[in-house]
Amino acid sequence: MPELPEVETIRAQLAPRLTGAVVVGIEIADPLIVAGDDPAAFAATVCGRTVTEIVRRGKYLLIVLDSGDALALHLRMTGRLHWRPGPAGPGEERFLRATITFGNGSTVTFGDARRFGRMWIIPGGTPMEPYWRGRVGFEPLARDFTAKRLARLLAGRTASIKATLLNQAIVAGLGNMYVDESLFAAGLHPRRAAGSLSPAEVRRLHRAIRDRLRVAIDAGGASIDTYRDGLGRPGRMQTLLRVHLHEGQPCPRCGTIIVKDVVAQRGTYWCPHCQPDPSGTVPPERSRRPRRIRHEVAA
Repeated sequence: MPELPEVETIRAQLAPRLTGAVVVGIEIADPLIVAGDDPAAFAATVCGRTVTEIVRRGKYLLIVLDSGDALALHLRMTGRLHWRPGPAGPGEERFLRATITFGNGSTVTFGDARRFGRMWIIPGGTPMEPYWRGRVGFEPLARDFTAKRLARLLAGRTASIKATLLNQAIVAGLGNMYVDESLFAAGLHPRRAAGSLSPAEVRRLHRAIRDRLRVAIDAGGASIDTYRDGLGRPGRMQTLLRVHLHEGQPCPRCGTIIVKDVVAQRGTYWCPHCQPDPSGTVPPERSRRPRRIRHEVAA
């Protein structure tokens, strides 16, 4: 599933190409993509309007129009947005669900193999804070997402830290992959109770979340499965993952073999030595001598 870095990459690519452009047509190839609206009424609301900005909220992308309405998109599991300077060629978008055409001749296709992705209209004048409340929490890269804020969000929670960070109503945009990577960077076991973290551990986790997200954005996201950026190119973050998808491989920090289990109903990866088990289980022997790792820079 595209997470915050992938959606932010797409936003940054679409914004300079679509801001100021007029929507001249929307072709709905699959009516299921339009959430809670008639496709004809949906198209009538958007067509003829000018794009004023493109913003991201968690994993949601919002194309704001001069009417004040916003075209909201959620890619869900396998959704893909692809900007082209002209129309897509025949068969170029294999799982085509919708095509948006702009007055400058460019198009954005919405492809989705599993058909979970959705588009809908947020009417102009909708108060955004109440709209997102209970659905999308704090933006982890925003200035107001401080270590103190994170501590308040985690305080008293008995659920695992993995489950808590996956809860979109608490912290926006984090998914399975970046939670695994953040917990490894912070040295925290995914089954630790969220409310059990010490102030120092919360500060480490706060730094780790922001660092891993920034590295991923610089890398254009991770193309592990179907993800491609807004120009149809693969991301590079998959080459910088430290534990996620590395079951059976040595930890890049200490050499202990990385393990995988189900935590919070998700396949979860961690290092038993660097991320001690809260149950007190003795970690397995390290497979080789510890070594320092170099600072990662996206190629």
